Amino acid sequence: MPRPRILTTRRWPEAVERQLADRFDLVLNEGDRPMSAEDFRAAFREFDAICPTVTDKLGPEAFAVDNPRTKILGNFGVGFSHIDVDSAKRHGMIVTNTPDVLSECTADIAMTLMLMVARRAGEGERELRGGEWSGWRPTHMIGTKVSGAALGIIGFGRIGQAMAHRAHFGFGMKILVQNRSAVAPAVLAHYGATQVASVEDLLPQCDFVSLHCPGGAANRHLINAGRLGLMRPDAFLINTARGEVVDEAALAAALAARRIGGAGLDVFEREPAITPALLDCPSLVMLPHLGSATRTTREAMGFRVMDNVVAFFDGQPPADRVA
Repeated sequence: MPRPRILTTRRWPEAVERQLADRFDLVLNEGDRPMSAEDFRAAFREFDAICPTVTDKLGPEAFAVDNPRTKILGNFGVGFSHIDVDSAKRHGMIVTNTPDVLSECTADIAMTLMLMVARRAGEGERELRGGEWSGWRPTHMIGTKVSGAALGIIGFGRIGQAMAHRAHFGFGMKILVQNRSAVAPAVLAHYGATQVASVEDLLPQCDFVSLHCPGGAANRHLINAGRLGLMRPDAFLINTARGEVVDEAALAAALAARRIGGAGLDVFEREPAITPALLDCPSLVMLPHLGSATRTTREAMGFRVMDNVVAFFDGQPPADRVA
């Protein structure tokens, strides 16, 4: 029997690629660049499985193909809003993701952004590198204390809870939670957290707001001009969820007018393009989508994809099926 033919749409950690090649007829995207809709239509005719990432735009146009060969999309990442799941279902394709394994590292990056923007670390480094530092003085680059502050978390799944763990137990922060469903009282009690009914209820109460909700159409521009206007003028917004959750034009305007204290972003609406107005905001810290970017986590993500794809071709239900 021929081995299943699979495609990874970007380069993966070498250890994962080796094991995939041992198990499957593996084809790599040697150029390591995002694929177009046309590329995907061709790939659907050629491969039994395709393993995309969040950089791939698998909208309806990518699925405009008759009788595709592909039967499973093993997504490298927990979020899958970049995949038109309804189109995949119509073609009988299974979709899987990689939950759990990236929660800790993504929460670490959210904490990194929160500390950096609160203590003006980005501004300070730019000053040093620019040769502009004139020495210590009592009023120089005064920031915001994180310990003991109020943190609002929007989306209280695995990553949101990992963030709450760091903030509450590490920094003594007061945790407020907004989640689309009720959080178990025991879970809230563990983090000393209080659940509020809506985003509008949450925002005015928080010194920091960290986004850990799903992306997709339902949450597009969840944080918009109106909701930014509900934040305290010295509060900070952190986004490590998905770029489309924040209206970047509205955020840039709020930062420029100093209507909020600052922001930290690891994800963007039109990655890798950045809204130009954001580049002029000194109270903004930006990272190039580093949430899961540790060797341990990226390898774990790849092996999780592999486990799902192996299970499928072995006739077993993939553990992380989302569609």
